[in-house]
Amino acid sequence: MKSILITGISGFVGTNLVKYFVENSDYKIYGLDINNPKIDNVDKIWNWSELDLIKDIDVVIHLAGKAHDLKNSSDDKAYFDINYGLTKTIFDWYKKSNATKFFLMSSVKAVADVVNGELTEDVVPNPITAYGKSKIMAEEYIQSVELPDDKGFYIFRPCMIHGPGNKGNLNLLYSLVSKGLPWPLASFDNKRSFLSVQNLAFVFSSFIDGNIKSGIYNISDNEPISTNKLIEIISEGVGKRCKLWHISTAFIKFVAKIGDAIRLPLNSERLQKLTENYVVSNNKLKSVLFTELPLSSTSGLKLTVQSFSKKNN
Repeated sequence: MKSILITGISGFVGTNLVKYFVENSDYKIYGLDINNPKIDNVDKIWNWSELDLIKDIDVVIHLAGKAHDLKNSSDDKAYFDINYGLTKTIFDWYKKSNATKFFLMSSVKAVADVVNGELTEDVVPNPITAYGKSKIMAEEYIQSVELPDDKGFYIFRPCMIHGPGNKGNLNLLYSLVSKGLPWPLASFDNKRSFLSVQNLAFVFSSFIDGNIKSGIYNISDNEPISTNKLIEIISEGVGKRCKLWHISTAFIKFVAKIGDAIRLPLNSERLQKLTENYVVSNNKLKSVLFTELPLSSTSGLKLTVQSFSKKNN
């Protein structure tokens, strides 16, 4: 029975990983978090001050980090202290431990904020934000450390993750559609990649149990989806008529610039996230899995919408 240590275990991805592992594996699950929350089916959770007390771990999954702040209210230093600093701390511990596999949850934003064509692992990283720069710094540290022959590392670069407990832009879209409000950004023709948290958990389990070469892997569902298609999926899930308004893109961008100045719900960065083209290639991932991901992009998004509906009923 493999022993898995998950940092940031109480977060969105961590809680979904625990649920998936309990249902689909026989791992012993442990946690490392900023406090000691109680989570069902987790044997023990340590806080970071207790790191040196942890023994006999086979696999480390490092999820803990500072998420991208769309309100731009965070100090840049906080990103580097957490996303780089905590990674260095846990990876240095991993090198000395008995564990043989280390997973870093990085991000496609460590590579590019804007994508032309498809984002592959071969693209030279050029992050713009402090979030992206702190993530690539963590990646580079891991790759710079010389490990014993029996130890490996995997750097996962997920795109936008969704699933039960998600609190990002998908939740905002769900709230808009469920109230019967129209989608005013339908004039933007875009495609972007998404990642179901169930598919992510399946990938983690496949890498834990498989004999896969160390390296960097983009993680995404197979098919990119347009925001308009996403609105259709949400509308169907909540039983509402799909309302797509094709307002001038120039006018919408003008409103977003006003939002930058006076903190409206719509600002330039949020507009970019909602309407950008951001297609992530997962060809490298598929070449090592030798099996299909459990969920298609559409079916995964439908499950997420269902989870929102259950929470709000």
